[in-house]
Amino acid sequence: MRDQPNIIITGTPGVGKTTHCEMLAQNTGLTHLSINQISKEQDIRETYDEELKTWIVDEDKVVDAVMDKLEVGGYLVDWHACDMFPERLIDLVVVLRVDSTLLYDRLKARDYPEVKLQENLDCEIMEVLLDEARENYAEEVVVELRSDTTEEIEANIERIEAWIKQWKEDHANKA
Repeated sequence: MRDQPNIIITGTPGVGKTTHCEMLAQNTGLTHLSINQISKEQDIRETYDEELKTWIVDEDKVVDAVMDKLEVGGYLVDWHACDMFPERLIDLVVVLRVDSTLLYDRLKARDYPEVKLQENLDCEIMEVLLDEARENYAEEVVVELRSDTTEEIEANIERIEAWIKQWKEDHANKA
């Protein structure tokens, strides 16, 4: 039994996943697990997509690279997808959402190629990652949170911190 929860913070690029994970790691002692960083460090990328100007990762190798960590618990998984992680090891899936106009501005500021920018906007508008979370995890562990403003981000952090505290209390006698 784990004495620390594992939480996935997911959403399209530009919604604030890394910001949330960094703040939560600082405030809670959980470890920020950036899948993007792991894929670079361990070279578990399959191919480079020239049109989208992005690496495609090998999801099986990603899971292999983090499985031991997730078994122990205490991680904030920062990734734009969630369906590859075993449900038994994930205690909460937070799907961050933003207004499409704001997302456009954030991605444009990152100099995303137009095709990549449009693909991510379509993904956000069509709720692709929210649907993915709902299809792969129990309804009670998936939460959708807005991340448009600093105030919303701060409220999200407080809400997730309260959830972590409650999870630890609920699991204190089970570990």
